[in-house]
Amino acid sequence: MFLPQVVIRRKREGEVLSEQEIRDFIAGVTDDSVSEGQIGAFAMAVYFQGMNIEERIALTCAMRDSGEVMDWSSDNLSGPILDKHSTGGVGDVVSLMLGPMIAACGGFVPMISGRGLGHTGGTLDKLDSIPGYTTSASEPLFRKVVKETGVAIVGQTGELAPADKRIYGVRDVTATVESIAMITASILSKKLAEGLDALVMDVKVGSGAFMPTFDQSVELAQSIVQVANGAGVKTTALLTDMNQCLASSAGNALEVREAVQFLTGEYRNERLLEITMAQSAELLVSGGLSANIEQAREKLQLVLDNGQAAEIFSRMVHGLGGPADFTERYEHYLPGASIIKPVYMEGDGFLSAMNTREVGMAVVQLGGGRKVASDTIDYGVGFTEICRLGDRIDSSQPIAMLHASSEASWNQAADMLRGALTLSEQAPQPNSMVYKKLS
Repeated sequence: MFLPQVVIRRKREGEVLSEQEIRDFIAGVTDDSVSEGQIGAFAMAVYFQGMNIEERIALTCAMRDSGEVMDWSSDNLSGPILDKHSTGGVGDVVSLMLGPMIAACGGFVPMISGRGLGHTGGTLDKLDSIPGYTTSASEPLFRKVVKETGVAIVGQTGELAPADKRIYGVRDVTATVESIAMITASILSKKLAEGLDALVMDVKVGSGAFMPTFDQSVELAQSIVQVANGAGVKTTALLTDMNQCLASSAGNALEVREAVQFLTGEYRNERLLEITMAQSAELLVSGGLSANIEQAREKLQLVLDNGQAAEIFSRMVHGLGGPADFTERYEHYLPGASIIKPVYMEGDGFLSAMNTREVGMAVVQLGGGRKVASDTIDYGVGFTEICRLGDRIDSSQPIAMLHASSEASWNQAADMLRGALTLSEQAPQPNSMVYKKLS
């Protein structure tokens, strides 16, 4: 007979739980026979005692199986099912380009994305800035768009990994969010429920990263790779730089604009290009669509240059309810801010450091993110033309264009941005874009 308190006590004492014990506990979470207090106690026990890889695989698979696991076999798709996940950051708009690029190369990308969290922007919030685009698509519509265009980016349905939603809500209010085992299971239970053949994980490192230290980022990446591969999905992880904004912009509609400009070739930030290429190439190789990374990069560059990726993005937007001519007329459709002015630093020197988390919080302060879950988002606010590490800055050189809805919020965000930047007499050594690959 299953008793949740027995499982909690065994984990509290540092014992290794069996797969059946974990499955029974998660089944109780799903059918509400395990209380919120018991979920909190279990999460705290795991936080302090940890879980070995076998336990993490069992927890992830049990949470994955708590709801529907998508099966694409009846859709007779002509390529592998592929996806990516990022631990988030500022200006990380990679998903909007990677999905169409992978689809243009023969893959299928059923991407379940999330909303902004803390200083990190959310892919769904960005897409919500497109008029008519539905991020809460029904499963039949989701399948239809994936099958017809090769990619659909939507939010989590109630049928996918419902145990994760309940557990995360408890972890959020019991100070147990930072558990590597629980983070791994939370991320992967949703991704593996998509029915994937391969996954690439982007774990950020630096001042805008989710994990506070390099070692913890490595630990999370290793955990995700081992658990996902153990659960039967070919997975690699890249540790990538988040010591500055990834794109040249930060803010929902502003990042969508940059994504369209990237896909059409109007403008491509080289840092954003490198990270998008690195992740996309890993996926093409893992999915068997390219023999090696070099060949994958050539394919990806081709679908950017010949317009195929932009065309697929356009069809995805229209398929999910957005305007048919969005890619051609994005400036007409995307919301804007009433006040757009340059921000200047006092003093001069080389930009040697950026507190990227603080830049993200400035976007939240403007109204571009949520301080509490019920907050309404202002999609038009944020930063464009953000300066980069190593830039020579003086009082006549703007550090960014700031898009705000009022003078008061403009002034507050401008002060936050200035406070997030450090100027020095010497230019900094450039950071690697990709620090490490784990597979």
